[in-house]
Amino acid sequence: MISRKDILQVGSTQKPYGIKGEIVIRFRKAEYADIDTEYYFLEIEGIPVPFFVEEFTYSTDVTARVKLEDVDDETAAARYVNTDIYLPRDLVKLQAEQETADWDYFTGFTVIDQYGKRLGIIEEVDNSTMNVLFVVKNDQKEYLIPATEDFIEAIDEEENLIEMFLPDGLIEE
Repeated sequence: MISRKDILQVGSTQKPYGIKGEIVIRFRKAEYADIDTEYYFLEIEGIPVPFFVEEFTYSTDVTARVKLEDVDDETAAARYVNTDIYLPRDLVKLQAEQETADWDYFTGFTVIDQYGKRLGIIEEVDNSTMNVLFVVKNDQKEYLIPATEDFIEAIDEEENLIEMFLPDGLIEE
């Protein structure tokens, strides 16, 4: 069974399309739609379950009609509406290396500051402005930390950790 730390959410299902079991997938980024894969993981009852792709047809740059194996009619497709779609991090990383840096890869990583304090987990990446931000959450707080190589001291991909050297005053206690 694949671990949660080994997958990255790339989109979600929207609605069934037609009567042959196709379903519309909305990707979080156009780059995720371009990843050539034989399968997607759908989160079923909290468990990532692989579904093999039989057909893939682009609708827009961030949506596609996908026919999944063993989903053969609109009733079966309707069971998977509003389901999160995941890909293995390694596959997303390989695609990102071939293109440009993708800060979304770090979603789910734990952020530790230069003093060894655990700040929280990167829940999402806000790239709505010129300055890309990590949205880091823990039980008590939410931090917005600039996603910049200047602040990153070390990355441990096996443990999903990022050690960051943050300027004084950036994280207020």
